[in-house]
Amino acid sequence: MPDASGPQENGHEPGRHLLGPHVVGQRVVVRRLLRGETGPSGGPAFTDVLGTCLSWADSVCVVQPETGAAVTIAIADIVSGKPVPPRPAARLRVGVREAESRTGGLWTTVDREPLGDWELRSDRAPVGRLLKRANSCLAIGDPARPVPDALATVEAFYADRGRDPLVQVEADSAVEDALAGAGWQRLSYGESDFLLASVARLRRSLPRSTHEVALSADGVRAVGSVDAGCDPVAEAQAAVDGDWVGLHAVTVDPAHRRRGLATAVVGELLGWAAEQGAMTAWLHVETDNPGGRAFWEALGFTVHHTCRYWTPRTSTAWQRH
Repeated sequence: MPDASGPQENGHEPGRHLLGPHVVGQRVVVRRLLRGETGPSGGPAFTDVLGTCLSWADSVCVVQPETGAAVTIAIADIVSGKPVPPRPAARLRVGVREAESRTGGLWTTVDREPLGDWELRSDRAPVGRLLKRANSCLAIGDPARPVPDALATVEAFYADRGRDPLVQVEADSAVEDALAGAGWQRLSYGESDFLLASVARLRRSLPRSTHEVALSADGVRAVGSVDAGCDPVAEAQAAVDGDWVGLHAVTVDPAHRRRGLATAVVGELLGWAAEQGAMTAWLHVETDNPGGRAFWEALGFTVHHTCRYWTPRTSTAWQRH
């Protein structure tokens, strides 16, 4: 049985905790007695240590905090303690606004204007249909003015370009509540999860592919494809922004699905991105696309946040009929 005894804060009597040899390798929080020191109330002094338990043997516990040297604690001095969940990876701790700002690298022809923390976006040279992410106001954070005034600026920005206004917001945020209060309406489609993953971990987990992937790279952007004759049967795009890479427009011809083509193309793009210094991969997948969501989660992507789109109630251009 693990030694779960230790001093209590009240008189240093033996107590109970949830620590022992079984927590080696886990993240733990440990409250320990500081022998020879007096606490603020005049009694014994205690301190907490949060980190990974490196060892539990020979009457001592060794804990490695996130910064600084490892701390050696006499088991007899442990007042209380327990395992705690692992700290989320750094890529998952990044803010929603910062994460969404990484999407800009996918499109080089998008004009952008700041509106406080918000960002007005309009593609001056769209090809085919207008893309919501490239032609909407990223309304996350503080617009540095009352929301009604900010929305008036949004409407004027898109009116000047002959387009109906559209805003992208974090789901269930205060901004979304403000839009509803201002009489705007939520778009009936387009809700998307923002997914993140480690490039290195993705590459380790991907199966070896026998498909030949053609890669066309131009600076920090690349297109990967698997061709059959003259036309690609699988294709995807990637753009590197610092140490992040965004994946976009992953498509596979319906007649060639379930052959590992999408995985092969993504793997080739991730290899290229790693050579450019990318460490974190991101993408959007619509929440009404369970097949796509399952594909990305199986590769190792994790949901960071969810976004929705809103338009003025009088607008119909973005509504799906």
